Amino acid sequence: MTKILVVDDESDLEVLIKQKFRQKIRQQEYEFVFASNGREALEMVKQHVDLDLVLSDINMPVMDGLTLLSKLSEQNSLLKSVIISAYGDMENIRTAMNRGAFDFITKPVNFQDLEITIEKTMHYVQQIRNTLQAIKENNILRMYVDETVLNFMGSREFESSLLENETMEATVAFIDICGFTAISETEPPDKVVKLLNEYFDIMVKEIIQEKGIVDKFIGDAIMAVFKGPFHLDRAIDACLAIRKTIDELPPFEGKSGYNPHVSIGINSGEMVTGNIGSSTLRRLDYTVIGDNVNVAARLQSAANISQILITEDSFNKVSESFICSRIGEMSFKNKEFPLIVYEVLS
Repeated sequence: MTKILVVDDESDLEVLIKQKFRQKIRQQEYEFVFASNGREALEMVKQHVDLDLVLSDINMPVMDGLTLLSKLSEQNSLLKSVIISAYGDMENIRTAMNRGAFDFITKPVNFQDLEITIEKTMHYVQQIRNTLQAIKENNILRMYVDETVLNFMGSREFESSLLENETMEATVAFIDICGFTAISETEPPDKVVKLLNEYFDIMVKEIIQEKGIVDKFIGDAIMAVFKGPFHLDRAIDACLAIRKTIDELPPFEGKSGYNPHVSIGINSGEMVTGNIGSSTLRRLDYTVIGDNVNVAARLQSAANISQILITEDSFNKVSESFICSRIGEMSFKNKEFPLIVYEVLS
C-alpha cells in the first residue's frame, strides 16, 4: 500500500481526492492522510513514519509549501514530494525543484495525470529503497547512486538503520564443495582460486535463479538465504540444480584429477536478521543468526558427497513436492535431543 500525505488548506481537495481515488482506497492500494498547512504536515510525518509520498500546495497559512519542502529534506531525505499549486510560473517551479520537489502539477488538478505522477514517484522511491537494501545485504556498492542515497548514507538515520534487526521466517542453505581443500596441495594457487571461483559462479547463478541471497562465502562453501513465499521450496530447487550441475562437471585437468561434488544442509524457520559485527571497526555483516541457522550448518557437516539433508520438520512441509528418504536420528552439537533427518533425492 502507498501511504500519501496531502497538504492543502482547501478542504475541497480532500473531498475530491477521496472521490477520485475511492477505488484504490477501497482496494487498499492507496491510503491518504491530510494536513492543512506545513506545520501540521511535519507533525503528521512524525506520527506516520511509514509515509511514502507528500502532495503539497504552495500558498498556505502558518507554513507554506516551499518552506515545508526544505524542512522535509532535513527530516526525512527519502520522503519525496510533489507540488500541486495554481502558481505554475517558472520561478515557483524552479524554487520547488531546487528545494527537493520530485515533480510539479498545476491546479485545477488533472487526476489522471496525478495518478501517473504518483506511480512514477513511487517507482523512483522503490528504486532508492532497493539500492539501500542491496548495499546492506551485499556489503558493497555495486552501482552508481544519486545524491539522495549518498546523503542518506552519511546521515545518522542511515547509521541507526544499520543496527536495526528483525525476526523473520526464512530458509538457510549451506553448500560445501567436497574435498576441495586437498586440491591446494597439488595445484598452483592461481589455478586453485580460478577453479573455486568458477564453481562458486555456477552455484550463485542457481541461487539467484530461485531469488535467493548469497549471504557469505565461507572458505569453499556458500551460505545462502531464501525469504518470501515458498522460501523452503525455492531453496531445495536451487540446491538440487546446484548438485546436478556440479555432479555433471568433468574432472579437473590437473595433477589432482579432482572431481567436484557438493554436500548440502538446508533448514527453515524463525531467525534473526541484521548487521552483525563491530561498529567500532565499522565492519558489519548483514546476515541471519539463530538456532535454525546453526542446524543448517550442522546438517551440511553431516552430509556425505552429493547429499542434501533436511530435518523432519522441513520434510513435513515439502513432502508433497519432493522425493525424500528418511536417514534417521542424528545428534547435533548444542541440541538436547537428536533430530530426525531426511535426504532430498529429487
